[in-house]
Amino acid sequence: MRGAIYQGAVHKHAAHEKRGRIPPIALERANAMSADVYDIDCLVIGAGVVGLACAAELARRGRDVLVAEATGGIGNGISSRNSEVIHAGLYYPTGSLRHRMCVAGRRKLYDYLSARGVGHRKIGKLVVATAAAEEIQIAALYERAQANDVENVVLLSGADARAMEPNLACVSALLSPETGLVDSHGYMLALVGDIESAGGALAFESRVLGGETRGGGWEIRFGGAEPMTVRCRAIVNAAGLEATRVARAIGVDAPPLTLAKGSYFGCVGRPAFSRLIYPAPVDGGLGVHLTVDLAGRMRFGPDVEWLDETDPAKVDYAVDPGRAESFYAAIRRYWPALPDGALTPDYSGCRPKLSRRGEPAADFRIDGPETHGAPGLVNLFGIESPGLTSSLAIAEDVASRLS
Repeated sequence: MRGAIYQGAVHKHAAHEKRGRIPPIALERANAMSADVYDIDCLVIGAGVVGLACAAELARRGRDVLVAEATGGIGNGISSRNSEVIHAGLYYPTGSLRHRMCVAGRRKLYDYLSARGVGHRKIGKLVVATAAAEEIQIAALYERAQANDVENVVLLSGADARAMEPNLACVSALLSPETGLVDSHGYMLALVGDIESAGGALAFESRVLGGETRGGGWEIRFGGAEPMTVRCRAIVNAAGLEATRVARAIGVDAPPLTLAKGSYFGCVGRPAFSRLIYPAPVDGGLGVHLTVDLAGRMRFGPDVEWLDETDPAKVDYAVDPGRAESFYAAIRRYWPALPDGALTPDYSGCRPKLSRRGEPAADFRIDGPETHGAPGLVNLFGIESPGLTSSLAIAEDVASRLS
């Protein structure tokens, strides 16, 4: 039933979904005014990992929260199309939001996952230099890791790295023991549980059409087979790829987003490495890296494909098998023994970048009223990697801005 309010969505790579209507007591908490107009305290737009984390934090602080999601379930956008890596915080300029949110968020995330019994593993990773020219980048990463207060990072010689990973080819490496893996969907389900336990709710297939400030708060209109209007005191725009569109639809200026697609390839055979393997960073991303998922399966990616398309709804997520050629070349720099025919097209994702091709990576933007002048609104722009790792820290920051 489109436009209605539901709790208990479960979604994994669009494979399955279950829903249950909010019980009457929850509707009373939301102060429903009529069949299609709802009066609530906080509206979170977007049920990806960051939106759910924000909603859970607000709900834990006693706020009445509704999460509105344009699709039919949680995590259908960026949150279901990434590497599921918990980043340590090596790469980001010291003092930037990406640095601070990543390091604080990573520490909070490990504690949260352990407390909730969500699948994760602190597997560690090696960032490798495969040529002498890249050793400068690896050394710079080490210095930045120290400045960023990333724990236990070690510079290794090529021989030391190969002793840890015999299939690896490199001249030096940086070991990051704090890097890990997470079951991102299990994490999102835990956040949904927190939202529901605190009396919050989720509304699916509810796409923002427009809105405006009214009486010191907001009135937001949603489309669907059964359109609804939400009146609220506070809004968190965590719409990911749609964040710019949503902000402009409710009358607030927003930066243009550049879309960058990243494809992944699976790899047949037994895992050749026990840790994640990353090359030196490249323009727009961290290079075609190796991850081993919680089930022990190897996959590689993402690459970076800058798109001319600016409408997220028109992005083609099919993986072009022809991109395998560049993957083989990139992977064999650090794994020369990768067999021919081992790579198979897997899935792809898309990042909402605030920088363009050839520009330095832009920082996260967490825009509150001090930025745009609109009361009770926080816009989240450019929340790509390490957004999943940073989610709990971002949530605390957003909730504090709205307190």
